Amino acid sequence: MDNENKNNNNVPKDLLVPLERKEDTSDKISRPSRTFMQDARRTFFKNKLAMLCVFILIIISIMSIVGPGMNDYGLDDQDLSRAKMPPHVPVLEKISWLGFDGTLTDEFKGKDIEEATKNAVARYGNDADFIDIKELDKGDGSAKSAEVQATYHIYEAKDMNDQYFWLGTDTLGRDQWTRLWLGTRVSLIIALVAAAIDLVIGVAYGGVSAFYGGRVDNVMQRILEVLVGIPNLVVILLMILVLQPGILSIIIALTITGWIGMARIVRGEILKLKSQEFVLAARTLGTSNGKIISRHLVPNISGIIIINTMFTIPSAIFFEAFLSFIGLGLVPPEASLGTLINTGFENLRLYPYLLVFPAVLISVIMITFNLIGDGLRDAFDPKMHK
Repeated sequence: MDNENKNNNNVPKDLLVPLERKEDTSDKISRPSRTFMQDARRTFFKNKLAMLCVFILIIISIMSIVGPGMNDYGLDDQDLSRAKMPPHVPVLEKISWLGFDGTLTDEFKGKDIEEATKNAVARYGNDADFIDIKELDKGDGSAKSAEVQATYHIYEAKDMNDQYFWLGTDTLGRDQWTRLWLGTRVSLIIALVAAAIDLVIGVAYGGVSAFYGGRVDNVMQRILEVLVGIPNLVVILLMILVLQPGILSIIIALTITGWIGMARIVRGEILKLKSQEFVLAARTLGTSNGKIISRHLVPNISGIIIINTMFTIPSAIFFEAFLSFIGLGLVPPEASLGTLINTGFENLRLYPYLLVFPAVLISVIMITFNLIGDGLRDAFDPKMHK
């Protein structure tokens, strides 16, 4: 042992380097952990289709605000002399196949070319000087065998080449561009009201019913079952007997029955959560029932609430459009997508543009909301987080 100590003393001290003690990083987290909501937001932002729909919806919402002010025609600015004018857009009028050149085109039949041409001229008010005829089928002399295509330059015929109606005019000469975006605004307002009703009445009713349970839940659910048995259309008819058809009647009908689905979903989720340990701990600490519902239970089902709300909005838009289409919604001259579709349906064969634009817009709105709802559903699904 003494020899070993002597050998150690002979070792040069410059070879002895003190060992630096390093922190053990085997269990260290390389990056900060994210909350569930942060993970959901990250997953949603990665969904390119959902983000595209959000962008489209933002553009539509902005246009519903600024769109009616982009030209000089108001909601009630009507003139029968310019009724049923086709779309006429600057620059785009030079590209005829886009359909914005301000002409009306249709096909006419007759026994021969001469008769088919007369039918076309008669259809467009005998303005033969402004009608271009193109022969499609000369026929063989049989009944209605000849066919021509007639293009009517209505803006030239009415000396209105310097006027532009971007989406045409309706049967009373009102600008369709203005009415389309005003109608979109009305439909979005009703949709947002329906969502607010779901969030306020539906969440509160379902939460209270499930949390207190027992006799309270029994009574509240019996009331809910009575309301479920009342169709929305019946409620609307009752509102019309008391009030005038319009936005107020639709909002009242949604207030009476529109929140039932949300209430049932919230009740089912809170029934699963109210016996969890974190709720029992909150009760033990003396937290009031209202705070337990608002701070502990509702935040834990926020994902389901958001998703269900996003699917409620297109249903409300369709509900309003359906009521306006059958004459139980808004009353002209007020505009909504439903009233515009109704007007277009009545003139579908002769003036299809009156139906195409509002029908396409309401379809886009409903599709975007549904795809955003799908994106949120995936975002709030823990299995989808990576």
